[in-house]
Amino acid sequence: MNQRTNDCRFMNLRWMVGLALLVCLLMPVLARADSEKEQQRLKESGDVIKDLLTKDRGIPLDLLNKAECVIILPSVKKAGFIVAGQYGRGAMTCRTGENFDGPWSAPIMMQSSGGSVGFQAGGQATDFVVLVMNDKGARTMLHGKAKLGGDASIAAGPMGKTAEAATNASMNAEMLSYSHSNGVFAGVSLSGTTMGPDDDANKDLYGKKVSGEEIFKSEKAPPAAETMLSMLTEKSPKPTSAGKS
Repeated sequence: MNQRTNDCRFMNLRWMVGLALLVCLLMPVLARADSEKEQQRLKESGDVIKDLLTKDRGIPLDLLNKAECVIILPSVKKAGFIVAGQYGRGAMTCRTGENFDGPWSAPIMMQSSGGSVGFQAGGQATDFVVLVMNDKGARTMLHGKAKLGGDASIAAGPMGKTAEAATNASMNAEMLSYSHSNGVFAGVSLSGTTMGPDDDANKDLYGKKVSGEEIFKSEKAPPAAETMLSMLTEKSPKPTSAGKS
């Protein structure tokens, strides 16, 4: 009886040790997979911004030049004609410096949830782009999750390459949002959506726990962000907002 009990305990111990070793061996593989997933998301974000900055009907350059951060959520999936309870992941880059007037920063991985953006082509993946237009909006996004339309004002972005004249709501909003689906680019309201840094994704990408503000201030951009940052630098190297040009 005692021998059988000892044998069972020994087998259980061997099984637990083997499981622990397997977990230790798999952890680096899983970490690499998570990092590659975030790098792919950065590449997709770069493809979206490249597409929308090289088309006649894309992001208005005069508004981009005034923006302090750009948020890209590529391929947000949805079902049906009304986008409700959507969940998206992407990246944000901000102009560096205390006054948001320097070069574009290393990307901060972002996530969004909730809200409704009304009618879209059912079943299609939609890209979302948000221009953050002032210091307050930029700091809100860097510091943590915020409810758009509550913690930070947001409006559907005006269209056209020279969208200087816009509604008062657009001109006064801290953020302007757009959607891109099936070749159609349009201003769309993301009011009610919760958005902020994706802490787990940032840890996977940078290999350590790091906040959005820490990435903004000190991290070096990974190679996967090259397309996104090079396009923004080419099209909008310096801000043109009052006091920053």
